[in-house]
Amino acid sequence: MSQRPLILASTSRYRRELLQRLALDFDAIAPDVDETPRAGEAPAALAMRLALAKAEAVSLRRPDAIVIGSDQIGDLDGLPIGKPGDHARATAQLRAMRGRTVAFQTAVAVVCRDGGYSEAALACVAVRFRMLADDEIEHYLRTEQPYDCAGSAKAETLGIALLDSIESDDPTALIGLPLIRTCALLRRAGIDPLRPAPRPASR
Repeated sequence: MSQRPLILASTSRYRRELLQRLALDFDAIAPDVDETPRAGEAPAALAMRLALAKAEAVSLRRPDAIVIGSDQIGDLDGLPIGKPGDHARATAQLRAMRGRTVAFQTAVAVVCRDGGYSEAALACVAVRFRMLADDEIEHYLRTEQPYDCAGSAKAETLGIALLDSIESDDPTALIGLPLIRTCALLRRAGIDPLRPAPRPASR
C-alpha cells in the first residue's frame, strides 16, 4: 500500500482522537479555512464544501500527502447549527433543539494532489433530544462546557443524557469524524488501515 504521509487537516482534539483509533501514523495541520456559510447554503452542502476545502488547503502545502478534511453542521429544519462558542449561544441552541430531531451532517474528504485523488462523503446522524428543562441544560453546560461542539452536543460524555435516541450507519460521525466512510476513502486513496505499509527500518 501507499508510502505517502497521512495528514489530518484539523486541530480538533476530537477528530485527532478518533483517527488515532485506526492505528495509523499521521500529522495534524490547521487548514485555515473561512467557515462562513454562504447565503441559502444547506447544512449538508456546507459540511461537504468545508470538509473538501480543509483537505485542499492543506494539500496545497503538502501535495505529496494524503490529507483528510472533515466538518460537521447541525441541521434543524434546514437551518445550520454550528459551534456555539459561548454559554449564552449554547443555551439558546439546546433550548431550540429540546424535544426535536436534529440531523448532524458530518462530511469527510480525502485529497492527494500528486496522486490525482479527491473524494468526499457525508454521514447523517439523526439525534432526538429530550424535552430538556432549563436547569438540566444549565447543569450540562456548566459541567461539559461544549462550546467547541456543533449544536453543543458532546454525546461522548454527559451529553448522551440530553438524548432520547441516535440513528446512524457510521456511529463515530456524531463525535466529528465518520470512521467507516473515512476508511473507505483512505483505501481508495491508497491507505488501508488493515494492511498498513511497513515502517521504514531504523538506521
